[in-house]
Amino acid sequence: MRLADATWTDVRDADIDVAFVPVGSTEQHGPHAPLGTDTLDAVAVAEAGAAAYEASDTSGAVALAPPIPVGVAEEHRGFDGTMWVSPDAFRTYVRETAASLPSHGIDRVVFVNGHGGNVEALGEIARRFSRDDAHDGYAVAFTWFEAVGEHASDMGHAGPLETALLRATHPELVREERVAAASEEAADRWGEWVAGVNLAHDSDEFTDNGVVGDPSAGDAALGEELLDRASDALAELAGAVVDREPASR
Repeated sequence: MRLADATWTDVRDADIDVAFVPVGSTEQHGPHAPLGTDTLDAVAVAEAGAAAYEASDTSGAVALAPPIPVGVAEEHRGFDGTMWVSPDAFRTYVRETAASLPSHGIDRVVFVNGHGGNVEALGEIARRFSRDDAHDGYAVAFTWFEAVGEHASDMGHAGPLETALLRATHPELVREERVAAASEEAADRWGEWVAGVNLAHDSDEFTDNGVVGDPSAGDAALGEELLDRASDALAELAGAVVDREPASR
């Protein structure tokens, strides 16, 4: 059930087990992929994960919340069009957005994340949400590209994984005529590392075009595999979240 498309009476009458809250970013993804890549990918995985959960031997539905499209992305500020908020603003907004759900009996939440810069903040948000004395909610954070098995090590940025998932779900948004150049000019690795420390705070310090990894290596077939793996993992996680008793407050 997409909350934005439902009426309040639809929600009242539904048997909802868990809410998925897609969280993305509006940031550069090289010359070939849209600024909304992280949000588009988070929504695609959340939708597929909801379908997988509801198709399993369960008794309830998934409430798919509207996506949160601006995240912790100041590291991409050197590239035009990127938007960001501070980690403090992000944590407050996302947690309070999710905290509205338990008042309607939706007290299990999974944040479905598509942006690496959100990971640390979302972990804290989930913990604070789960410890909140004001409601009985329980939440966890799920990042799709960490749930794709051996492919996870190829993540990069606007590289093979994100390009593949876009080619599978939103092929019309990939600027195919720019992919070859994006690959040729891409950085091989995220950051500038010395003694285990990344010296580069912003992405334009180590990539001229915003790309890390080879986007040409991510075809639609890989994208379908990534979507299947991530959505299956999300459905499995949702079942565990629904069944888990929250810790005492």
